[in-house]
Amino acid sequence: MKLLIIDDEPHIRQMMRLTLEAAGYEVDEAATGEEGLVRFGDGSGYAAVLLDQKMSGIDGLHTLVRLKERVPQVCVIMVTAFASIELAVDAMKLGATDFLRKPMTPEALRSAVAAALATRPQTPIARAAAPAERPKPPIETMTFNGFRIIRSKAATAPPTEPGTREHVFRVTRAPGTPEATVTVVIDPEAEARVERLTGRRFQPGGSFWREQAESLLASYLWSEGRTPENGRLTVRDVSRDDIDLAAAWKSD
Repeated sequence: MKLLIIDDEPHIRQMMRLTLEAAGYEVDEAATGEEGLVRFGDGSGYAAVLLDQKMSGIDGLHTLVRLKERVPQVCVIMVTAFASIELAVDAMKLGATDFLRKPMTPEALRSAVAAALATRPQTPIARAAAPAERPKPPIETMTFNGFRIIRSKAATAPPTEPGTREHVFRVTRAPGTPEATVTVVIDPEAEARVERLTGRRFQPGGSFWREQAESLLASYLWSEGRTPENGRLTVRDVSRDDIDLAAAWKSD
């Protein structure tokens, strides 16, 4: 499926594009509402649009109105760093499918897009043919402040032992800068809390805890602006939202 990102910040567009391409989507970009409308055309080429709210020229809400005039059923996810209840209500009244706040984690972005696409109307846009099968890119995400997180072979391969608690990631920033290795460990108490609250047990080396490890690393890189000095982090707890996610997790 092909997506269109309309955002006037180049590094935000790059982070979103890399995250979504790693999830298997094709992605086009536009830096203004005007450029986005030109790229969107009649909408037949796009399954969804990720639309920034605050841009120079025509802003996100006005762009949303013009997209809906062309294709009333268009799937639009509003993205903003200036979130408020009033803005969310206005966007939904104008026909936005969802509302996503900056900064968001790669997992939050992927989840919002997947949820929006799952509930979109079955219009000709929604039924647009999927692209031909092609090799998947390496699993890579990017934080808003420019760090790239790449899962190492050790992190993507099945664990050699069921109790493996370490997830290994490679981290880079600008092209040509040295690459760092960061190991994220799953604390047994965090495992026990998830099992107690959901009634499900996830192998610490499995997919659920790998996502938790990557989310923790992305948050650390965003807040600290550097990799951890000792190259290690520990997942010690999970949020209420992640408990809900664990309850609905399909596989591990």
